[in-house]
Amino acid sequence: MKKAYARAGVDVDLGNLVKGRIQQLVKITHGSQVLGKIGGFGGLFRPDFNGMKEPVLVSSVDGVGTKLKIAFAMNRHNTVGQDLVNHCVDDIAVLGARPLFFLDYIGAERLEPPVFEQLIKGFAKACREASCALVGGETAQMPGMYKRGEYDLAGTIVGVVDRAKMIDGSRIAPGDVVLGLRSNGLHTNGYSLARKVLFEKMRFKPASRVPGIPKPIGEELLRVHRNYQPLLASIPEGLVKGLAHITGGGLVDNLPRVLPKNCDAAIDTRRWTVPSLFRLIQEGGKVDAAEMYQVFNMGIGMAIITSAGDAAAVVRRTRAICIGVIESGTGKVRLSF
Repeated sequence: MKKAYARAGVDVDLGNLVKGRIQQLVKITHGSQVLGKIGGFGGLFRPDFNGMKEPVLVSSVDGVGTKLKIAFAMNRHNTVGQDLVNHCVDDIAVLGARPLFFLDYIGAERLEPPVFEQLIKGFAKACREASCALVGGETAQMPGMYKRGEYDLAGTIVGVVDRAKMIDGSRIAPGDVVLGLRSNGLHTNGYSLARKVLFEKMRFKPASRVPGIPKPIGEELLRVHRNYQPLLASIPEGLVKGLAHITGGGLVDNLPRVLPKNCDAAIDTRRWTVPSLFRLIQEGGKVDAAEMYQVFNMGIGMAIITSAGDAAAVVRRTRAICIGVIESGTGKVRLSF
């Protein structure tokens, strides 16, 4: 006979059983800096700041948004765990930080062991690839808060950068060049509009195939958010003046976050080929071009600002493409089509 709490929708014993199964997945992300056992009240991390004169901790928290709705529809849950880690890693990478550790939060209507294990596998895979320890998390069963079979994710990351090497955009000046690193899809933003256009207005199904798009619509929408940090870390010190992670708000709202107040970024959208999925959404939803660049990354997941003289070296290292220039202005982005 089920316990009263389990009958109410929260199975504590099942939760303990499932959490016990994933310990090995979590352990593979740990190095000697992680102390204590898995499942404690707090994660323990002993940082090694050797070689840094003035270490600065950098933190960020984020979620995956309505991309989760695609995971529910596809019954595929490992990729959104990777999305969450990589998004958070990229957010602190723009300051020049490398990740130290990550914590996750999963809130669900009830605990589904296969789904939970897929999520943890995604977290662990991305953390291992980012050299980031998964030191803890929280799983909450909340019947009545979520629809059956649905959940929400959030993640917190902590990294470190030597203060002298921090990238803050303060050296950006007119005449600098804006380079772009390609995205591999929508990453983790714009899914509310994408779903409305593709599934409601155009009546596609997750399994639908569209000419010019390599995978079925659902799989295209679940492409894992790129982790740019290793590539950015390979650029020789001093060449990068500013970085912008192109997430919600697109190029229009994210580049100004690193621009000095006397500089504008003039972006020529003809410099790169926008992936077919974005064009499908724009045409199918009759979305204005300017709005597309404020909602989606449009094929550019990370922007790098460097001097004109250093641009060629950065391009050789990263295969970035030149997408614009810095001009005198008031801290805004100006798009040309």
